[in-house]
Amino acid sequence: MKKKVLAAVLATSMVAASLVGCGNEAGGDTSADNSTAATDNSAATTDNSAAATDNSAAADNSAAADNSASSDDPVANLIAATTDTVKLTVWASEEDQTLTTQLLEDFKAAYPDVTFDITLGSESESTAKDTILTDVEAAADVFAFADDQINELVQAGALQPVAATYTYDVAGANAAGAVEAATVNGTLYAYPMTADNGYFMFYDASVFSEDDVKSLEKMVEVAEAAGKKIAMDVSNGWYIYAFFQGAGYELTLNDDGSNNCTWNAAGATDVAQAIMDLFGSNVLVDMGDEEMATAIAEGTVVAAVNGTWRAETASDAWGENYAATKLPTFNVAGKDCQMSSYSGYKLIGVNPYSANVGWSMLLAEFLTNEAAQTARFEARGLGPANTAAAASDAVQADPAISALAAQAAYATPQRVGGNFWAPAETLGQILADGSAGSDLQGVLDTAVEGIMAPIE
Repeated sequence: MKKKVLAAVLATSMVAASLVGCGNEAGGDTSADNSTAATDNSAATTDNSAAATDNSAAADNSAAADNSASSDDPVANLIAATTDTVKLTVWASEEDQTLTTQLLEDFKAAYPDVTFDITLGSESESTAKDTILTDVEAAADVFAFADDQINELVQAGALQPVAATYTYDVAGANAAGAVEAATVNGTLYAYPMTADNGYFMFYDASVFSEDDVKSLEKMVEVAEAAGKKIAMDVSNGWYIYAFFQGAGYELTLNDDGSNNCTWNAAGATDVAQAIMDLFGSNVLVDMGDEEMATAIAEGTVVAAVNGTWRAETASDAWGENYAATKLPTFNVAGKDCQMSSYSGYKLIGVNPYSANVGWSMLLAEFLTNEAAQTARFEARGLGPANTAAAASDAVQADPAISALAAQAAYATPQRVGGNFWAPAETLGQILADGSAGSDLQGVLDTAVEGIMAPIE
């Protein structure tokens, strides 16, 4: 019967009209309190009995599917199947509390014939996986998380597949990279919320021209003439990836959580030498995020590789000369290579153990639809994954978001195992400070051995 119900829902889901919602570095409160009340109404549960153990996309629509009066509108069917209070728990980051509270009120207002009891808790997207995996069944019904956590969440059975939609086509409405980041083995498991957790080049347009910033070597030359610095946190695996991936050397995740890395393959020493030469200029400098922010504010650094969370820092420092663009090329043994990057997305997931899977999925859609993503950009400056929202004049006029979009063509989702970070950090430090000496192959071999170490 459940398979029959799911087929009926899938067959009718695409004809539903779209709902319109309104309302005005993924950090946040990592506490497990998760108890901030966002809405009131009453308590109870709905008649969504089989949702916790059956990962079907519409377990709580069974009553409606069997009802002779059911319609072709899956939202109407969901409402018809609901007789009790819909009780849900939602987790959002500390920074997203105000906006999410408003969106939850808008969601309730969109369905006035249904009684909701929704509790909003605070949980950082960056730590969501760790909290959820301590007890999946006790976790929130709907939660935000960073896309690099998706594989472990899927393996743990903590994500409800997006096997049916209620108000819009999730895959069709969002950028291809965001959909890829929300997909595992061909199955869509989450709802794209933002597309802005990547990096690009900020620069002071009074120092660099648009042509200058196309080449990292040219930028070093111009900055040196001006007596200024360019900053990049190369002793950080997230950023050193830009050089090796840009030159065609791969880093991928194996099914067992270990890494496959070709950074020591033939010719990779040329990449290492290029990095050493660039940082050996003492114009391109290795700086962490906080140090970089200070140097930008003080005027020492006039260009930096960083993300949207530093847009305000750069804008305040450079004023009308604040500009941003995709990453430049760098020269490897006489060949210009476009620097790559990691793309990063924030996603909304639904807990398959929810007593109200259908309503959880509908809420996840609402929190990530075009209107919600537009509101999130307006309130927090976060780049939309939704293609229509991203195409707005306001989003296109934002230098950082526009630069990130330009870099997207050269970016890949972050999919690496935990053994990557420490060896990559050490490699970056060695290349930045020039201590590698003449044995670059040995340095790369050591780094790759650590990166590819088996999972214990």
